[in-house]
Amino acid sequence: MTDLFETPVPVVSVTELNRRVRILLENRLEMLWVAGELSNVKKAPAGHWYFCLKDASASVDCAMFRTRAQFLDFRPENGQQVEVRARVTLYEPRGSYQLVVQEIRKAGLGALYEAFEKLKARLEAAGLFDPGRKRPLPAFPRAIGVVTSPSAAALRDVLTTLARRAPMVPVVVYPAQVQGETAAAQLARAIRIANARAEVDVVIVCRGGGSLEDLWAFNEEPVARAIFESKLPVVSGVGHETDFTIADFVADVRAPTPTAAAAAASPDREALAEQVARVRRRLARDIERRLEAATQRLDAASRRLLTPAERLERMRERVRECRRRLAGALARNQRERASHLRALGVALGHLDPTQVLQRGYSIVRDADGHVRRSSAGLAAGQRLDVTFSEGGAGVEVREPRPR
Repeated sequence: MTDLFETPVPVVSVTELNRRVRILLENRLEMLWVAGELSNVKKAPAGHWYFCLKDASASVDCAMFRTRAQFLDFRPENGQQVEVRARVTLYEPRGSYQLVVQEIRKAGLGALYEAFEKLKARLEAAGLFDPGRKRPLPAFPRAIGVVTSPSAAALRDVLTTLARRAPMVPVVVYPAQVQGETAAAQLARAIRIANARAEVDVVIVCRGGGSLEDLWAFNEEPVARAIFESKLPVVSGVGHETDFTIADFVADVRAPTPTAAAAAASPDREALAEQVARVRRRLARDIERRLEAATQRLDAASRRLLTPAERLERMRERVRECRRRLAGALARNQRERASHLRALGVALGHLDPTQVLQRGYSIVRDADGHVRRSSAGLAAGQRLDVTFSEGGAGVEVREPRPR
């Protein structure tokens, strides 16, 4: 019998229970790596992967959705020993606990990842990844070098891309193994040979996609040192877009794929042709505008240009105009001078001694013709000449009178 004083426990639905358990699991457990064997592996039509991860004593259901599964570098199969990075959750409709997988790697790769991170940290501290030392790629290389395996599909991709983009640029292949125990040494040697020969202006180091073990040669220090010491700019195109290697961090340019590396290292003939066409069109328009402007100036100049007969006629007209202006100036000058002369004549008339004589005065001169203005010095019997207004007379001084 229920105690009347006991606090009643709330009743929840199964859905609510599963929801609470899911939230509890997701909040309490962080993302973690889990090791085990794959079993009951299935791929859904939508691209999702479902499988069990088990060991000798237990198993857990796992789901890897398409958004993450598309980055897998191998195909999961039953019996494979793997390590998965996943978050713990609950599939609410069935109340089953499961792992939602973000990443899968083959068992034993943990040590490789650890070695990768240690080498990456050490080389970064040594300055091999310094962005300041990375060089720009030549815009128009005289030749392009490719360091890869002659049998690799990556080489075909690179050559196809270069033939399409820049068939005029020679390609030199420096062969090297890209996988295996001696691959790193061969890659480093091929990079140094390309530098020693100095027959190319840029080097592509590439290979196709693969697992971490397949790409490991590009994570070894000899390759990183060879790229760092290269006098030639280096483009790294290793694996797929999601793959990163030590070579990518040291190279001057990292390309997501070998094809992208070829595109980065080569000029695009079609793009250059289009650019030249644009420049040609712009130049043609500029020349046309200049010709139009020059034509207009020529037309204006031709309208101002006169024939010899027209120029002579204009000069004649100017001479006639100058003659008319000169004649007018001379006539005006003559009138002014005549008027001035008349004024001077009037003024001179006032000074004319004959005018004085007409008023009853006379002019007396001595025998030497000098005008006598005073009686001083005259002597009796001295002859003088007297000029009247009309006529004159010779006279003799009889009695000089002082003043």
